[in-house]
Amino acid sequence: MTEQEHTSKEEGAEHVKPFAAPCNHLEPSAPFEWLKAGWKDYRAAPGLSLGWGAFCCFLSWLVAWVAWRIGGQAWLIGMVTGFVFVGPLLAFGMYAVSRKICMGAPPTLINTLRAVRRPMSNSLYFALVLLVICLLWARAAAMVHIFFPSTGQVRLEDLALYLGVGSAVGAFFAAICFTATVFSLPFIANRDVDVITAVVSSINAVLRNRFTMAIWAVIVVVLTAIGFLTAMVGFIVIIPWLGYATWHAYRDALVVDAWHTLPSGD
Repeated sequence: MTEQEHTSKEEGAEHVKPFAAPCNHLEPSAPFEWLKAGWKDYRAAPGLSLGWGAFCCFLSWLVAWVAWRIGGQAWLIGMVTGFVFVGPLLAFGMYAVSRKICMGAPPTLINTLRAVRRPMSNSLYFALVLLVICLLWARAAAMVHIFFPSTGQVRLEDLALYLGVGSAVGAFFAAICFTATVFSLPFIANRDVDVITAVVSSINAVLRNRFTMAIWAVIVVVLTAIGFLTAMVGFIVIIPWLGYATWHAYRDALVVDAWHTLPSGD
């Protein structure tokens, strides 16, 4: 083998990327540190944060109105339960804000939109994956209706069975969505990585830090519930805050040095 061939082979080996990004061990207290860092980012860019939050609030109102007009209460409940599938995509723009702050540069709407544009194709592929999961969940939810009491008198134990099965099915699909998205979308927003690698990296990190990520999932559910209980006005603060916190969670969890950093939008 010639010296040139040997050098070429070594350079090629240096560019070989792992199938999944290595992950760190996350302490149970880490989710609260992510929230603290996320709130710091919110305060560092209050105008931009309020703008993103207001947009998400308006979009939630629009979807709720359409759901109510089309299908009434049933569709509205479906919109609420399906929020877990589209919530991560709503936060995609917030990752760019935290990214600029981490780089020591002031985030603006223009450079944030420019930074989001580069990984947009990957995020659209990801949206299709979430759509498939959502459709499977909707089909499973329709099948759960066989457990609804069909007699005229509804007993408490029959209703409890129906609600228990429905909640278990919803929790199963929500857990799949959470595991696949919690770290993958910030990864896609920050590095030149494909969707499969990002998803596998996210799943690996969650499975290796199950207890910590369970705490984070509970926090996300509680804050999202508060958003709905406030007629979605709370999303003006909650969605950007969770988006920023998720960015810090991703930086804390994954080791992504093997992938090139995407342009910052300047």
